[in-house]
Amino acid sequence: MTIIYALIIGGVFGFVLDRIGATNPQYIIKMLNLTNLHLAKAILLAIGVASILMFLGQMLGLVDVAHMSVKAAEIGVFVGGILLGIGWAIAGFCPGTGVAAAATGRKDALFFIAGGLLGAAAYMATYPAAKAMGLMAKIGGGKVTLGTVPGAKYDGLTAIPGDVLGIVLGIVFVIVAFALPDRLSGSAAGATQPAE
Repeated sequence: MTIIYALIIGGVFGFVLDRIGATNPQYIIKMLNLTNLHLAKAILLAIGVASILMFLGQMLGLVDVAHMSVKAAEIGVFVGGILLGIGWAIAGFCPGTGVAAAATGRKDALFFIAGGLLGAAAYMATYPAAKAMGLMAKIGGGKVTLGTVPGAKYDGLTAIPGDVLGIVLGIVFVIVAFALPDRLSGSAAGATQPAE
């Protein structure tokens, strides 16, 4: 049943990604060059609402904290994040949007997925060298959270209750999503006007 649930949730997620324009590289590029922030607003809203629901669910006992997974803070994670961001800006896809775009029939997304798989293979082949260079060194104790979540197996960097912090940050994300203008650069006022 787990596989069936995963396929259903993945299909719905891919459908939503396509409906908000995240499977179109032009929307991604416009978001990254700040000329169309509709997609950024949708992402911020989704993260904010999910954060509020998840941490409120934890506080009410509806979400089991044991299911929370935290990625270890390592130097290599930050390097990988930078590489992912560069690839996202160049290709106009991230891993999730690339797969969803391929499902819509975009051939360029297939090349993106192939490149991602080659990159993963290159990482596996060079892992021992990356580890020897210190890229897998833990930062801040490795698996930590900003706030301390009661019942979690991860340490908190601060004594602030993690579930409260998660709700507050979620609310901030929602507010920012609604407060952001439609564009930050290339405004209509700066566009070329026809001669009279």
